[in-house]
Amino acid sequence: MLQAGQPFPTFSLHDQDGNTVSLSDLAGQKVVIYFYPKDDTPGCTVEACDFRDMFPHIPNVKVVGISPDNSKSHRKFVDKFGLNFTLLADADHQLAESCGIWVEKSMYGKKYMGIERTTYLLDENGVIFKVFSKVKPEGHAKEVLASLP
Repeated sequence: MLQAGQPFPTFSLHDQDGNTVSLSDLAGQKVVIYFYPKDDTPGCTVEACDFRDMFPHIPNVKVVGISPDNSKSHRKFVDKFGLNFTLLADADHQLAESCGIWVEKSMYGKKYMGIERTTYLLDENGVIFKVFSKVKPEGHAKEVLASLP
C-alpha cells in the first residue's frame, strides 16, 4: 500500500462524461482521491454526499472519487445525488492494484476481490501527504477536511 511521501501513481482514466483525466491534469492543487467500492450503495452514497456537502468552497482542493464502476454508472450516480466533483472509472482496477488496495474481501462467507476503501491526500506535485486506510464512510469527509493544511 502506498504511504505518505510517495508519489501517487500516474494514471489516465475516464470520468463520468467519458473524458480522459490524468494525474498531470490535477497538478498545481491539493487533491483528495478517495477510492470506494460501488456507485449508489449505502456507504458509498453517504461518503460521496459528505464530500459533496463539505468541499465545494475549499479553494485549491479538488475531490476525485474512483471506483471500478464505468462512466455511465458514474454519470447516474452524479445526477442522482448532485455530486459536484469528478468520478473516475477504474474498470480494470489497475490503479487500485498499483495502490495496493485491490484486496480479497469476504461477504456472507463468499470471498471476492474488491476495493479497500482508502483516501489519499496529494500535494500540488502529486506526492501523497496523508493516507486514510480502511475508511468508515460516515464522518470521513470531515476527517479529511480537518487534515488539510
